[in-house]
Amino acid sequence: MRIKITMACTECQQRNYNLTKNKQLHPDRMETKKYCRFCRKHTLHKETK
Repeated sequence: MRIKITMACTECQQRNYNLTKNKQLHPDRMETKKYCRFCRKHTLHKETK
């Protein structure tokens, strides 16, 4: 079963991405480097509630 998650930038705290993930394969919170349009650079994004 896939669930919807929101990714937030760690620098400016903006919520930039809406994704889905498989809860069985990734039970922990996801962290990926993605482009933040507010910071105008690639930053670490973490999963939020």
